[in-house]
Amino acid sequence: MPKTPSSKLYDLIKSLSGSEKRYFKLFVRGDERDNKYLRLFEAIENQDSFEEEALKKEIYGDEPIESRKYSELKSYLYDLVLKSLQQYDEKGSIDARLKAYLLDIRVLFKRSHFGECFERMQKARKIARKYEHFTALLELLQWEKKIAYAQTNIARLDKQLPRIQEEETFYLKQQQLIAHYRNLLLQLLITLRKDASLRSKNQAGSLDDIMSDPLLKKLPKESSYKAKVLYHRIYGVYHYGRQDFKNFFESSKQLLEIMESQSHFLREDVSEYISALYNFIFSCGWLKAYDELEDSLEKLRNVQPITLDDELKVHRQFYMAKFSYCILKGDFEEGLHALNTHQQALKRFPDPSFRKNTFFFQYFYILFGNQNYEDALSYLNDWLNMTGNIERRDLQSLARILNLILHYEMGNSLLLDSLLRSTYRYLRKQERIFRYEQLMLNFFRTLGRAAGRSETKEAFLQLKEDLQPLYDLPSEKPMLELFDIRAWVESKIRQKDFSEIKQEQFAQSLSD
Repeated sequence: MPKTPSSKLYDLIKSLSGSEKRYFKLFVRGDERDNKYLRLFEAIENQDSFEEEALKKEIYGDEPIESRKYSELKSYLYDLVLKSLQQYDEKGSIDARLKAYLLDIRVLFKRSHFGECFERMQKARKIARKYEHFTALLELLQWEKKIAYAQTNIARLDKQLPRIQEEETFYLKQQQLIAHYRNLLLQLLITLRKDASLRSKNQAGSLDDIMSDPLLKKLPKESSYKAKVLYHRIYGVYHYGRQDFKNFFESSKQLLEIMESQSHFLREDVSEYISALYNFIFSCGWLKAYDELEDSLEKLRNVQPITLDDELKVHRQFYMAKFSYCILKGDFEEGLHALNTHQQALKRFPDPSFRKNTFFFQYFYILFGNQNYEDALSYLNDWLNMTGNIERRDLQSLARILNLILHYEMGNSLLLDSLLRSTYRYLRKQERIFRYEQLMLNFFRTLGRAAGRSETKEAFLQLKEDLQPLYDLPSEKPMLELFDIRAWVESKIRQKDFSEIKQEQFAQSLSD
């Protein structure tokens, strides 16, 4: 079988920011040879999707093509792009500056220019301390010992060795603490991504097991900025998982204060700040701190990305938060405007970045609120077709319930019976069926037997009564609030639009 063309060069070029692309073109224009690699670069830049044969034709026209030469051209261009990116990063990257200082020290040491070595070391140490670059600090200490030994400067070693050993111990402890906290954070995220509703009792227990770690009892003294960030992120994730919204708000706010107090770190890496802002926005929503929510939403939109991935993340997090706020307010018209703006901008980003349960859920919700049921069904089907995905299994279960609601709204009564059976089969395979899920299944069975408008209204009134006690159960309430089933039931009873009921609820929450 013919080998499938590799898209790794295409993927690399498409991941570059505009300024990185401009830098590459300047980087290669000094070469006066037939610049096939620049032509290939620009051909890839202009493609909307990877088409190998079109690229070959762009470079070679109707000339015979030797596969080996074309492969070599692609490989050479790939390496060239990487070299240009290395030089691009060196302009402002702290890592690159420290690496350059360490290389200077090596060169000077080999030529016995020890005084100049110490000058470079002082400059490097100042930067490394400011940015908590513990690996570079440890390497600088090794050079300090090596130079003293090369000079046979026993007096200096005798005087400085205790200080060097103390610093080494401190930097190693900081590295170990950061690594430990990062591993704990990843364990929490994996647990929650599998099922944010904690449907499994074992999963709920695993969160508490992670948090029993001795290093989480109290943040060690003299902890680094990076350790503090990770420590508060861990607690934020835990409080979110436990639906402890007050503490989630406090943890998120404290994390933002730490980050904004040392803004020089954000000029190097803004990725975690974007996540922290996003989490704080959601915590504001839960605590009805809407002024802080709107301020933070604007702050998120104005974050200056460093990389294309940052740009994607700002876009993704901003619109996820924006959609959620519009849904909360019941302002589905504003939500639809935001949805259209968001989808226009998606052309800049790879499609899989937004093919996620959460986005399909929000698309569905906004279109449902605008009574655009056909498009809502399209996104719901995309959502239901995400098979084999362990992320947010709770949303996959909710999607089955929403499928029943949507087909009811569309008047597809003949389909409801078969959908009801397939939904029941799906939920039975889960480790646990929520009580609200069982109530919804029973409700649709009753609805199928309702003879007229009076019996239908009675079924909705009974569902409203049955659902009410579940809002006091911590295990049930989060799922009931992901999609506002209570508002939908109320809209049917009062014969009002779903959006009207949502807006009434929001207005009532402000007065409360």
